[in-house]
Amino acid sequence: MKGFFKSKPRTPAELVHHLRHLLPYTAPNPVVRKTKRREKICELTKVILEMRTLLYGDDRLEPAEEACIKLTQEFFKEDTCRMLIASLPYLDPGTRQDITHVIANLQRQRVNGRYPASEYLECNTALLAMLLPGCDDSELALSYGAILRECIRHQASAKYILESDHIKMFFRYIQDPNFDIASDAAATFRELLTRHKSTVAEFLTRNYDWFFQEYNSLLESSNYITRRNAVRLLGAMLLDRSNTSVMVRYVSSLDNMRILMNLLRDSNKTIQLEAFHVFKLFPANQKKPQEIVNVLVANKSKLVRFFSDFSFEKADEQFEYDKAEVVKEIVSLELNDQACSTKQFS
Repeated sequence: MKGFFKSKPRTPAELVHHLRHLLPYTAPNPVVRKTKRREKICELTKVILEMRTLLYGDDRLEPAEEACIKLTQEFFKEDTCRMLIASLPYLDPGTRQDITHVIANLQRQRVNGRYPASEYLECNTALLAMLLPGCDDSELALSYGAILRECIRHQASAKYILESDHIKMFFRYIQDPNFDIASDAAATFRELLTRHKSTVAEFLTRNYDWFFQEYNSLLESSNYITRRNAVRLLGAMLLDRSNTSVMVRYVSSLDNMRILMNLLRDSNKTIQLEAFHVFKLFPANQKKPQEIVNVLVANKSKLVRFFSDFSFEKADEQFEYDKAEVVKEIVSLELNDQACSTKQFS
């Protein structure tokens, strides 16, 4: 007779209310018995799984739009999101993963043409400040990073992080010796600097000096993964039309060109190719400073010889065309002033 009386599924509102009731039990509390705390956490895990099933469906049922909308409205009505994220350190990896999926889905839910998550985050930027330090925690980095990237989908959240001192933390996270922390931070950093074009362009224009001073240190890192990710992201930023003025400023710097020339000779083929996509902007710049012209002319024969052997197994027509244009531009340059004393390309 047991299976005959199945419990009625909880409504979205009931799920959220019950979740809020359980969340205070996640953190250790001397007043609460350990057995009771374990029971409550076990119940919380079941609630999260119910939410995940409601949002994503299962083998039998597709998610119901009305139920997803109601769950989203209820979830962002109060401070449930902050409480849930604050509970992550006290939960097992499986539950953390389910929570990450639930929050990710709720971030994308639209209700009457609006995103409740975006409105919630705009009024609760402290939540973002709470997530960012977690990106440096080996236990929590993957969960916090995944949630943070979902938050960055909303322009107000990305703008808050870019305009705060939190953005500077990423230059440390990206170079963390822990691979999971470094790679996850690199993914979040890329999302911050590529998703919202106008916000990124404004940020780079206002913060050009300190940002690219820090960024160039990534390009010169001894870690090849850091170099590879950095030069790839640099290309994505500079080749985006929204960042044209930033690109012109960057490719007018001799120091920047020297860094890219060194990356062209990197032992890693992927880094060489990504560096080429940025280096080609220096010769193509129609308003090249004379010091850049001088270096390109002084190294003309070596550069032409280098590019004649510069090829890749999967090189396409666009690459060959770009390479030919770079060589053509360098060959056409003439030395107008005395060449500056500099380390030559070899």
